[in-house]
This record gives sequence, structure tokens and C-alpha cells, in this order.
Amino acid sequence: MNTKRHGIAQRALVLAIFLFGLQVGLELACPVKAEPQTTDEIITKVLAARGGLEKAKAVQTERITGTIYFNAEIYGPFLAEFKRPGKMHNEVTIQNRTVVRSFNGKDAGWVTNPFAGKDTPEAMSADEVKDVVNEADFDGPLVDAKAKGNTIQLTGTERVEGRDAYILKVTHKDGQVSFYSFDTKTFLLVKWSGADSVNGETVTRETYFHDYRDVGGLKFAFELVSNTPGADVTQRIVVDKIELDAQIDDARFGKPQAAPAPPAASSPADPPGQQFLATIAKRIRADFPLGMVFWRRKWCSSFPEGALQTGVHVLTDA
Repeated sequence: MNTKRHGIAQRALVLAIFLFGLQVGLELACPVKAEPQTTDEIITKVLAARGGLEKAKAVQTERITGTIYFNAEIYGPFLAEFKRPGKMHNEVTIQNRTVVRSFNGKDAGWVTNPFAGKDTPEAMSADEVKDVVNEADFDGPLVDAKAKGNTIQLTGTERVEGRDAYILKVTHKDGQVSFYSFDTKTFLLVKWSGADSVNGETVTRETYFHDYRDVGGLKFAFELVSNTPGADVTQRIVVDKIELDAQIDDARFGKPQAAPAPPAASSPADPPGQQFLATIAKRIRADFPLGMVFWRRKWCSSFPEGALQTGVHVLTDA
């Protein structure tokens, strides 16, 4: 098995979350003809485009449901729940098996992953808890950036799917670096990119944002397409519903219940391309900060490398 390709497929994106199925093309063009802007001016316009900082901060909980597509044979429903100040609960179900991740907003998180033979919740490691703090950031990295220890810098412009976009580089307190590209006209997020170290090599992730809709006066992307350039891996997330200020009990963000045993298979043999279910990796993550709804590199990190290497046709339509 190609170890490098295995690592890329396991952790490719959103992404976050998760994780879509359209092949996205990025056009890198000549210098963008956009009005000069400062970093602070762009952030102000971005927050206004989302619906306004005051309205966003008034939201106390968020629940997102939809479908995540890894390819033509692997897809299923997902659930993402968030509650201030930093609580998170995520689920994704594939072939009647559900992976669950929860974080109490303080110092403890748990993961249940039946695909890795772990039907009972396991505590996150210290590194995972450190990482999940960014995932569970309710407002995203641009809001109260200084207080969070984030540094934001305007690095230039680029063309994203035929549109001009400003690029903001975000360096988190823990050193993690991400790039956010915002449409120069609408100031909505159109692309996220970042990098991970896989088997000692740097791997870039990208997520594109489509189909913005208004929910309670705030803008959310209802379609996210993610990929790892050069890895021929594309995932797609389609959001069905977003609920703001839903009633969510604090117990949802504690230690999850053990996963029930999956039902017996309906056919004696697995369909083509499903043999890899036994090889699903160890971790799965989700990312849905309020107002941006981006999955990034999280969900794909624990899904079957075989699914992404057997040449299964990637979805091109909803």
C-alpha cells in the first residue's frame, strides 16, 4: 500500500468537514482589479455580509443537518450541534454505523468510531482537545481575533471559480495557519485552504462554498466542496437544514452513549467497492463555525482509504 497516498486519502477534505462530490476548478488569473482594502475594513465588511456581528453573537445554539458524500457508494446523513461558549457534538452515519464526536467546551472530548472497532466512547488525547477548541469556536476566527490570540493579515487577491477574492491569512494562537478567500463584491466566504503534515510531508486542503442562503438573518453556505489538490479526492456536503437557537441539552456535549451493534447485512456479499469498510481509520472530525459553515479537513480523516483508491466514480450531481 502506498503509505503517502493512504495518508492523503484518509485525511483529505472538508474539513472539515466533510466531503462533497463536485470537481471544483480554481482559475488563477492576472492581478485582481479590486479596490484597495485594509485587513480591518475587509473583516468589517465580511461580518456585515454574514448578517452583522450583533445578530451573530445573539445566537446561542446552532444545529446543522444534511448529507455528506465521499463518492458514489459512500455517503450518509450528518448532524452538527454547537452551543456557546464552545461546546460541540457531531455525528455522521454510514451504512447504519455512526461516528460521534463531542466536546464539553472546556477540557474534555470523546470519540466513538465503530468503523475502527471502537463502539464505546474514548477520550480525546491532549492534542485532539487542543485542536477541537478551534473547531468548536462558535463565531469563527475573525470575531474577537485579538482576544483569541489570532493574527489576521491581508495577503493579496486571487481568482476563485471566476470571481475576484481577497485572501486573509489567519494564524491561530496554537500556530495553525489557514487562508480564507472572500468575494470582493459580496464579501462572502468562497474558499478556505490550509495544510497538514501527513507522514512527514505537507498536504494542502481546500474547501469551496456555494449556495448561500439566509437563516434568521444570517448567511450560510448550503453546499461545500472539498479536495486535496493532486490527490484526486473530492467530497461534497449538502446542508438540508440549519436551526438557530434550538433547544440543545448540555448532556449532548458530554460523553456519548456506546454505539449499538449494526444490523445484519441484507445481502450475503458486499457490493463492489465496499470491502474497505473494515479499514476505516481512527478519527473523524467536523467543523461548522457560525456564519461560515465550513467543514475543512475533518470528516474525511477517518473514512476508508480503499473507497478513495479503488477508482469509484465521484458524484458530480446532487
